Amino acid sequence: MVDFCINGGGMVGAALALGLAQQHYKVVVIEPHLPKPFHHGDGPDLRVSAISEASVTLLKALGAWEHIAAMRVKPYTGLSVWDDPAHRTDFTAQSIDMPQLGYFVENRLLQLGCHEALKQYENVELISGQTVQDILLANTATVKLSSGRTIEAKWLIGADGANSQVRKAAGIGTTGWQYAQQAMGITIKMEKPVEPVTWQQFTSSGPKAFLPMFDNYASLVWYDSPDELKRIKSLKASQLESEILNTFPDELTKNDNSFSVVDKAVFPLTRSHAKHYVKGCCVLIGDAAHTINPLAGQGVNLGFKDVEAFLSVTAKVNASHSTGVLSLTDNLFLQMLVGDYERPRKRDNVVMMSAMDGFYTLFSNDIAPIKWVRNQLLSVAQRIEPAKQQVLKYAIGLR
Repeated sequence: MVDFCINGGGMVGAALALGLAQQHYKVVVIEPHLPKPFHHGDGPDLRVSAISEASVTLLKALGAWEHIAAMRVKPYTGLSVWDDPAHRTDFTAQSIDMPQLGYFVENRLLQLGCHEALKQYENVELISGQTVQDILLANTATVKLSSGRTIEAKWLIGADGANSQVRKAAGIGTTGWQYAQQAMGITIKMEKPVEPVTWQQFTSSGPKAFLPMFDNYASLVWYDSPDELKRIKSLKASQLESEILNTFPDELTKNDNSFSVVDKAVFPLTRSHAKHYVKGCCVLIGDAAHTINPLAGQGVNLGFKDVEAFLSVTAKVNASHSTGVLSLTDNLFLQMLVGDYERPRKRDNVVMMSAMDGFYTLFSNDIAPIKWVRNQLLSVAQRIEPAKQQVLKYAIGLR
């Protein structure tokens, strides 16, 4: 019997496996679809995450960051938000004495870096090319795979995304909704180098965002109604470029820069929150426990915070192994998971979800009084440096 069976070897599941491996637990990770290998000549992936400094610190401690950074990452040193350009708020790494605010990294590379780091641990088995066929839950978990193999585990971790099999097997309900808008990710190649600054303009139809990437590539995020994005997605590259020029702010092409479209895809926007993160011998983590409006790119960072909180609990059990005071099957460990993992993480995730929804509502309409209020807020924020610094530190995980 293994200590932990993790269903899902994505960014969050693989990071958790690394932490548990470091703590000398016996771990099995089930990941049906391994990411394709990295080649330096590859163009960028569409799915990109803004990795906070706090997440980088965790990934360094897990031994994964060195592998990720050896592939490609893009540090960014500034972040700007505005509605009316006259009321603009600029955040800089320099203002909080940091070399950068974070990094833009393709999701696949985060996953590959964690998988590479896992190879050094003999106490972790990564099972690929198989799917979970059945989950039986009692005091422990029995997981049946498509190959016919059965895995017995003291704890089953659901790191298997928004449609989590583990969550369904444990009978854990969710609250949430589908947002009225969707988001289109568009990869572009800039003609000239751009500053390492990400920006977001708020419009009545939804935000328009720019994320710099490696080698003059960049990612645009276009929020709009499903019908409008369906129309835009059907356009030829030259037509789409014209639409972007008409819709995105002049910031995109400042200094006489130009761009060409490389790739595009539309993603639904969903808010979902599990009613429990811990039930029986099951634990939910990352998107299996919560999905959030990607407005500020906080989704994977929240998942890494889950990892950190979970590992802080298992570390206490690991530290007591020599004395035999506490084991994974003790009821006390379950109580610790609820008290030191579920409660604080649920609280933090609800705060971030509500903040993103409030921000989204405030900045995505053209009602005159609300528009006036938000422009005043941005103007005040730009002038009050101490408050701006505190907001920035919270956003990048230093608070």
